[in-house]
Amino acid sequence: MSEERLETAAPDWSAYRGVMIVVEHRRGTAKKVSWQLLGEGRKLADKLEAPLLALVIGHQAEHLAQEAIAYGADRVYLVEAPELLDYRTRPYSEICLKVFREVKPEIVLYGATATGRDLAGAIVTHLPTGLTADCTELDVEPHPSRLLMASRPAFSEKMMATILCKQYRPQMATARAGVFQALPKAPERTGEIVRMTETFEEASIAAKVLDFIEEVSHVNLEEAEVIVAGGRGMGGLEAFAMLRELADALGGEVGATRAAVDAGWVGHERQIGQTGHTVRPKLFFAVGISGAVQHTVGMQSSDIIVSINKDPEAPIFQISHYAIVGDLFQVVPAITAEIKARRGGLSMLETAAAGGV
Repeated sequence: MSEERLETAAPDWSAYRGVMIVVEHRRGTAKKVSWQLLGEGRKLADKLEAPLLALVIGHQAEHLAQEAIAYGADRVYLVEAPELLDYRTRPYSEICLKVFREVKPEIVLYGATATGRDLAGAIVTHLPTGLTADCTELDVEPHPSRLLMASRPAFSEKMMATILCKQYRPQMATARAGVFQALPKAPERTGEIVRMTETFEEASIAAKVLDFIEEVSHVNLEEAEVIVAGGRGMGGLEAFAMLRELADALGGEVGATRAAVDAGWVGHERQIGQTGHTVRPKLFFAVGISGAVQHTVGMQSSDIIVSINKDPEAPIFQISHYAIVGDLFQVVPAITAEIKARRGGLSMLETAAAGGV
């Protein structure tokens, strides 16, 4: 008996080219994650020998298109209308769908923010493709597959999963803020701005933005330039007041490991690591932190890492620029007192950058 085999031809995606970043902003001020994704997108586009594209949606937002070029974009698609001043799911997703179908980017990246997750989730329901969420690593296979290798923590954060979208385009992913590094801003850089017209009837948009209410106590670890983080070695809730004093002296924020959060010493909004925030501050203090991988993947890209631990063999020292072996309850107050004696927290950054803490 002869055996017949059904051969399935590989999809032809030759019409799809380019890596596109959807620029997120709040009334004309871009989120840092957008420029970080442009920096990573530049690497992917260069590997694919394809253009780096950006999509800017808003009102009177040409300055964002110029900024996108300064941060590495070769071509920016700009869609402006008064109804687009504030993010709303329906008009923004409709514009993205129209642009993707006309431009045909092979990869589309969004920030894994509240807005980015909402927008990407809305778009993927209308496109025959997949979406990898909360990525911490991105890479591409060059010719001939041109596949996006989107990696994210999986299986209770115990390992990394790399997800491929072999049968559909565009390949889409959201990526965490603070993971990737933006290129240096180059205002002299030139690129193309393509204006795309779109009209909306305000009455046809169900959602209305009435006002923005900023939380006074909002914790924004991704934007912080200085972070003082504590771990299990802090011993309890009261000890975090000591870290707050140091953070205040430096003009920074307090962070924590999962162990400290699970113990109830600080809120989950301050957790750093695979199941929390990924940060890239200029100065990171790791106090009483052993250095488990679950935590270090969220802070290892910090410019300067200063670790304080009584265990000279603590794994955290392996990724630290400065290691202090000692009792944190003596070391931290001493550092805080020294900083307060100087002209301000900035001098600490300057001193560390010059090679001494």
